[in-house]
Amino acid sequence: MPSHDWAYFFDLDGTLVELAAKPWGVDADEELRSRIAVLAKVTDGAVAVITGRPIIDVDRLFPNIRLPVAGQHGVERRTFAGDVRRHRFPVEQLDVARRVLQQVALRHPELLLEDKGLSLALHYRQAPRLASYAHRVMNQLRAGMGTEFCVQRGKRVVELKPAGRDKGMAIREFMDEPPFSGRRPVFIGDDVTDEHGFEVVNAYGGLSIKVGRGPTLARRQLANVRAVRAWLAQDPAFISTHRAGAENLTP
Repeated sequence: MPSHDWAYFFDLDGTLVELAAKPWGVDADEELRSRIAVLAKVTDGAVAVITGRPIIDVDRLFPNIRLPVAGQHGVERRTFAGDVRRHRFPVEQLDVARRVLQQVALRHPELLLEDKGLSLALHYRQAPRLASYAHRVMNQLRAGMGTEFCVQRGKRVVELKPAGRDKGMAIREFMDEPPFSGRRPVFIGDDVTDEHGFEVVNAYGGLSIKVGRGPTLARRQLANVRAVRAWLAQDPAFISTHRAGAENLTP
């Protein structure tokens, strides 16, 4: 059952908030903001967002609380103390890729280019027929950029990002720092990008929860975002009384 002495890690899109047709169309309502703030308070701040979005997006969605965040799949990370750490990589190569992808998006307006600053995502949610094309473009770009970059698949999105960082590594780094260290980790996510996080949490003996169906390393599942929100919407006392939780999870 959930406990006040656990460490909580949440993916964002498809986990805490519903996926949107356009990445900038996502918003967090006041109830969600309140629940996350309560959870952070009763756990002494051991709540972090582990997301493909940049940190600035998380601050926009949760303006009432400055959460620890691993943004852009761990390429940037803000600690509980507020220190922001960014992975070093050849920025000029990403600039070249950015210009190429801008031309791709102009030729195919159904494709949405999301420039996150340290990574580039090409969304084909509005044009699934262009999926193979989007992946091919990204793989061709990466092939010319060397081993310091990699391609990350997601739900109807393909991303070009610096190599050597993922959500699992970010969770491991948080677990070495207060207030997360010494706690049992919980990670909830919905996408293939979250599998690295599930693997790390499992190694810690924590609770890994996948949102939705599909093969996964996670040891529990919740059906959808509504189920995650229902879990969070329980009486805040569940954190200390240990009365909630397990019955809301399906194996």
